[in-house]
Amino acid sequence: MTEDVLSKEYYSVEERYADLINGIGFQGRQVVKKEDLQELDTQTGIWQMPFKGRKKKRSIRNRDLVRKTAFGINFAVIGIENQEIIDYALPLRNMAYDVGEYERQASKIRKEIRKNRNNLTKGEYLYGYAKDSKLYPVVTFVLYYGKEDWNGASDLHGLIDFKDIPKEMKELVQNFKTHIVEVRKLKDTSVFRTDIRQVFDVIRCSEEPDKLKELVTGDSAYQNMEEDAYDMIAAYTNVEELISMKEYHRKKGGKVDMCGAIAGLIEEGKIEGRLEGIKALIETCEEFNVSKEDTLERIKEKFSLSKENAETYLEKYWEK
Repeated sequence: MTEDVLSKEYYSVEERYADLINGIGFQGRQVVKKEDLQELDTQTGIWQMPFKGRKKKRSIRNRDLVRKTAFGINFAVIGIENQEIIDYALPLRNMAYDVGEYERQASKIRKEIRKNRNNLTKGEYLYGYAKDSKLYPVVTFVLYYGKEDWNGASDLHGLIDFKDIPKEMKELVQNFKTHIVEVRKLKDTSVFRTDIRQVFDVIRCSEEPDKLKELVTGDSAYQNMEEDAYDMIAAYTNVEELISMKEYHRKKGGKVDMCGAIAGLIEEGKIEGRLEGIKALIETCEEFNVSKEDTLERIKEKFSLSKENAETYLEKYWEK
């Protein structure tokens, strides 16, 4: 399963969705409960395009996840987008998601207004929007898992060329800000109450073996993880061995011992990075007098490398 599919399934659990909103949006305050959430269609955008022949086309965008969230007698629409690679046009894409949701809401209002024509002004009937019609607020959180620091624009103004544009004119151009959460740079995960905390912590520490081992051995939650949480960690740390080892660390009730799996991999040197893993493999091949050609083939197979890249790693080792 791809990271995109895994993350959608993982956050589809309402308890986690509420936890994510509380952790990111309210610094851990328990404002939203899982009972407050209503699932919405992830397809958004209903702009009707001009007629082409006899067909009327619509522009549809697919979001990752979106929920209608109750706040007292009111609602807000809160979306989650998962991002592993930097999208330098992200503010534009997110703006389209949010505008599409507002347009979807406005379309429902238009239908209701035109069903009840009584006491409407000419403008209310013509445009399908009454003076007292209101939209629910829309917010989108972007979870970025990449190792590279986010260096793209975080708002619409960051995408616009304002060279030689007068300051007064720039101030008239509406801005749109995005809410980007860099998972690997989170400093305080205690704001989360579900296993989101454990998932984010392993992803944050995945490049530091000593810190990672201390983390998983110091938190008993890692000994009884839900399988989808385990899979999230395996996917976003790019440690394929975690998937192959899952069956060996499965426990009763569908839980998995992440602590045992990671501790074992650390001992084998597989968490310390590809180069260290390749180095260990080469040393083993040397010990058993495996030929250079066979060693090269084993590196290619185990680490899914091209022949050229495998040769590069092998040459670096021989240089040392």
